[in-house]
Amino acid sequence: MLALHVENLHDLAVVECKGRIIHSDAVFRLRDVVQAQANAHIIALDLSEIQAIGGGGLGMLVFLERWARQRGISLKLFSPSPSVMEGLAQNRCMLNFEIATFHEMMRILAQADSGYSLAA
Repeated sequence: MLALHVENLHDLAVVECKGRIIHSDAVFRLRDVVQAQANAHIIALDLSEIQAIGGGGLGMLVFLERWARQRGISLKLFSPSPSVMEGLAQNRCMLNFEIATFHEMMRILAQADSGYSLAA
């Protein structure tokens, strides 16, 4: 089962993912949630709580990266779990993704927070 939670802060959307991205229902739910963030400039997928990812999930990550790039959105993978990293490495798609470090995410969050304060 896959649980998804979205936090929006100005032009940043953080999609927290928890569970497994194996079955097609989870894969398509991830797609729908990410594509619903089309107004964001940055979408960060927090994959730290993903226990397993299948080929369909990896394929969807590649699809979402292309979808985001075509719309001028920066898609970042944040803290991918070991199973996600292993899947990306085995399928040679690691180079397709921006993998954000903890410090980079803190900087992005701080910038989004200051932008939100200015907009309010």
